[in-house]
Amino acid sequence: MAKRLGTDYPGVVYLESTSKTGKPEKVFYILYRKNGKQIEEKVGRSIRDNMTPAKANRIRIDRIEGRQPSNVERREQDKAAKAAEAGRWTVAKIWSEYQEAHPEQPSGKSWASLFRNHIRPYAIADKTPEEIVTLDVERLKLDVSKTKHQRTGKPLSPQTVKHVLSLLSRILTWASDVGHIAQPVHLKFMYPEVDNETTENMTAEQARAYFMAMDAEADQDGASYFRFMLLTGVRKGALLAVQWDDIDFDLGFLELGGHSAKNRKTKPIPLSQGALEILKGITRTDSPYVWPGKNGGRRSDYQRMGRRLRSKAGLPDDFRPCHGLRHCFASWMASSGKVDLYTIQRLLTHNSPAMTARYAHLTDDALKRAASVADRILEAGQEAEVTLDQ
Repeated sequence: MAKRLGTDYPGVVYLESTSKTGKPEKVFYILYRKNGKQIEEKVGRSIRDNMTPAKANRIRIDRIEGRQPSNVERREQDKAAKAAEAGRWTVAKIWSEYQEAHPEQPSGKSWASLFRNHIRPYAIADKTPEEIVTLDVERLKLDVSKTKHQRTGKPLSPQTVKHVLSLLSRILTWASDVGHIAQPVHLKFMYPEVDNETTENMTAEQARAYFMAMDAEADQDGASYFRFMLLTGVRKGALLAVQWDDIDFDLGFLELGGHSAKNRKTKPIPLSQGALEILKGITRTDSPYVWPGKNGGRRSDYQRMGRRLRSKAGLPDDFRPCHGLRHCFASWMASSGKVDLYTIQRLLTHNSPAMTARYAHLTDDALKRAASVADRILEAGQEAEVTLDQ
């Protein structure tokens, strides 16, 4: 057993360890006696759990004085609670069943993270829909809005809060549709106002740095995922679901299947010669997926490479590693002056023109540049007249 090191608090010790990022980290334990037994419990890590000797000491005192159960007691209580909950359709149970019923959900991993981090920790997760009132939903909204982002330390965005409430509403509606619960008509979901007009883009210098970063990646098949996204604007989830059979190399089309499309409709996407060349350069494996995950199954994400490319290109921290590239694609098309908004809408597979309207100012700028050509023609003509007069 590794040696425990003491602290200024009796019965509070720690082990020296490292975090997932490789930074030095302390793992705190508490020692105490209860019912004649010596107990040692792990209470948290200094970085991941923000644990300190003082916090560990307070936990130890609560354990000794009976205000908190020990880890063993808590596990026993959890088992008893689970047995009692087996027949109740709590929000947590509904979520578990929903996951099992939707194993190939395109946004499944993101939703799992939302539930785990922003619904499961609160009391609402252990209530049945009948026990929940609208005030519970409002409290959840307030609690989530006060949560700090793990990486930036800033409060979560209204968009994230909206996603959490939308997920709760979605799973309750599903549970009602399949007959697990009565329709929760007594609940109202008042979503926060969200500014959906955020449009990431790259300067010419940033774009050059981004392409250089992709060229420098050791995993060029992974880098091709981001190259392809920049040339097509396909959503990240839909792109990870692409299989070789979805691609028609002869006609130059990609068939986005309804199983991966956000709107659940199958749509063909035209591919440029550059996009086709990217696909041809990818290493083929036994997997049906173009960008397979472990054991040839569907890959979940390319988050690490996406963040690394963002950093190397000097893009801001709030530039979304994948969705930002979709915006770049659309912005570059609109700014070219050669692609109208309707065509951009079709390429992005937007259901409504309103979703594409954020790029309207870019097409307007392109039209103004085109109109300015008339000024230059007129100026050239006037100069010619002056020359002839002389």
